[in-house]
Amino acid sequence: MSSSSSSSSSMADPTLRWTENGSATYNSTGNPSLDFFFHVVPNTPQEEVTHWLELAWKHDPLTALKLICHLRGVRGTGKSDKEGFYAAALWLHENHPKTLACNLKSFAQFGCFKDLPEILFRLLEGLEVRNVVKDERLMRSSRRWFVNKKGRCCFIDYRNEKETKQRIKSTVPQEERILAEMKRVELEKEQAKNLRKEKTMTKARKAMERYKQDPDYRFLHDRISELFAECLISDLQFLNSGELSKISFAAKWCPSLKSSFDKSTLLCESIARRVFPRHSYSEYKEIEEAHYAYRVRDRLRKEILVPLRKALELPEVYMGSNKWESLPYNRVASVAMRNYKMIFKKHDGERFKKYLKSVERGEAKISAGALLPHKIIASLGYQDDCDVAELQWRRMVEDLSKKGKLRDCLNICDVSRSMTGTPMEVCVALGLLVSDLCEDPWKGKVITFSTDPQLHKIEGDNLRSKAEFVKHMDWGGSTDFQKVFDQILQVAINGNLKEDQMIKRIFVFSDMEFDQASENDWETDYQAIQRKFRERGYMSVPEIVFWNLRNSMATPVVGEQKGVALVSGFSKNLLSLFLEGGDINDIKPIAVMERAIAGEEYNGLVVVDDSTRAACKIKPNGDSTNWIFVLMMRVMINCFLFAVQKIYPVFFRPSLGGYYRSGGCFGLFY
Repeated sequence: MSSSSSSSSSMADPTLRWTENGSATYNSTGNPSLDFFFHVVPNTPQEEVTHWLELAWKHDPLTALKLICHLRGVRGTGKSDKEGFYAAALWLHENHPKTLACNLKSFAQFGCFKDLPEILFRLLEGLEVRNVVKDERLMRSSRRWFVNKKGRCCFIDYRNEKETKQRIKSTVPQEERILAEMKRVELEKEQAKNLRKEKTMTKARKAMERYKQDPDYRFLHDRISELFAECLISDLQFLNSGELSKISFAAKWCPSLKSSFDKSTLLCESIARRVFPRHSYSEYKEIEEAHYAYRVRDRLRKEILVPLRKALELPEVYMGSNKWESLPYNRVASVAMRNYKMIFKKHDGERFKKYLKSVERGEAKISAGALLPHKIIASLGYQDDCDVAELQWRRMVEDLSKKGKLRDCLNICDVSRSMTGTPMEVCVALGLLVSDLCEDPWKGKVITFSTDPQLHKIEGDNLRSKAEFVKHMDWGGSTDFQKVFDQILQVAINGNLKEDQMIKRIFVFSDMEFDQASENDWETDYQAIQRKFRERGYMSVPEIVFWNLRNSMATPVVGEQKGVALVSGFSKNLLSLFLEGGDINDIKPIAVMERAIAGEEYNGLVVVDDSTRAACKIKPNGDSTNWIFVLMMRVMINCFLFAVQKIYPVFFRPSLGGYYRSGGCFGLFY
């Protein structure tokens, strides 16, 4: 826990600096926790995430831990920032490993069970492993292209290669060519097979060495295995008693045997040993350790994972068994629906079309809870491929509307050049969402930064046309924050609006890099706005929600500024904090942050140090030492067999190799 002295020492009076466009801004909110909350957005580099996190942890460890979970939160008020969460989790393991291990159950509730093996995987392979894999995949797909001397991307011409093959055909008999081709194919298959085995053994050795040598990693590995085992046993009891609604998604994300996660982390066997401990089953007491390991792994798959996954009605189960006619589309999760919609149309087009029609009529439901707004807009395909995105957007608006409306609200969208890329897409999506949630007369309205800002009525009869309208609104080469508020003030003056008729809240979706605020060098944008409104007789400035969308150091106000909120990220969840409004004088940046992490799900989080290790215990596995020894022996023996196979391949002909491939003593790698 943080002490008062540490809190005071980590607090620093914010100083003024310049934005990229010459406007005065603060370099900090004055509260390290709030800085982490406001400045960490998706795509923030790892070193900056850990920088903000380290300062926040020194200031208040428990609040910092809550903010880590808030990064991952898919529901509630979370940001759904997976990469930021993984960077924070790895920092937590390096600096406070017991705190990470003892909060795993809460982490799974904020995100999903997949996060737990993913953390282990990234600890072994590196934080950027997913980006590396993605780059390699793109590299493979682009091998047929090259950049010529003029810098143009050109398709590789294979005509010379074809001419060479034709010359060979004219000189070499057909039978010889066929035999040579068969030998080449077999050789490539054998080389690929050996390469896969070598990679698998390398991963296993790395996992074994880390487990043996790093006590913090071992503690985390055991805690994850124990958590999966507890949930699977509990879920099986719910399945047998018919309480299907209580079954968790542990079975969905439990690493399958020989899956990528299992090969890298060896989690499958560790979980299986806890679900079926040797000392609890008489049939395992007299058999060898290797046979016990093989049997419990296979039993975990057959008796636990398969029936639970079937009960969960996962789309992958029906797709894998080619049972498209039985696939329950109303059970498909939001992200899966976005990813699989084209596959559904290909294999079950007529029934899928009927399902979408029933959703449109309100007779069925489609999920949208875990999707980010800009991801829905990005999934808009061709004109005849927008149905799923339109329905998911409608569902998202309906779900938020049930929580409340945005009264007397307006949003400002920054579509300037500095927002190019993902921030622009998020700005458009959140701007559309706020305009849909607003009540008349501001419903469907938006204002943009411009040399001559204007209030726009969003045009279009579908999501695609509305998004295109916002993207192409006039920008005019300016991000002058003051002119936008001058326009709002002028509308109020021209309409003789009284103070109680004024706009109550304004959402500013931007990177916070505004143009110069005023002639006074060190007057911030917000201070200038307050002055102008008072000069015109409006004592209350509209409540302003600064929503940061890009990795930037600009900080518009300090943490104690009344009537202002500082939020960030790409998720719509934070909008729920502002639905139905409230007293404009009650909103402050720190208060909004505290409200965002005040849900019941945060109450179970604990900060654990060396003196409180007993708060997080691992149930004894009974034979953990033997398990480590057996796994090490299996790795060593497989390395030996792999070397012998290259020298004496006759001993590994198919008739002898079946035992190994079926599991046997060395089934981990075959």
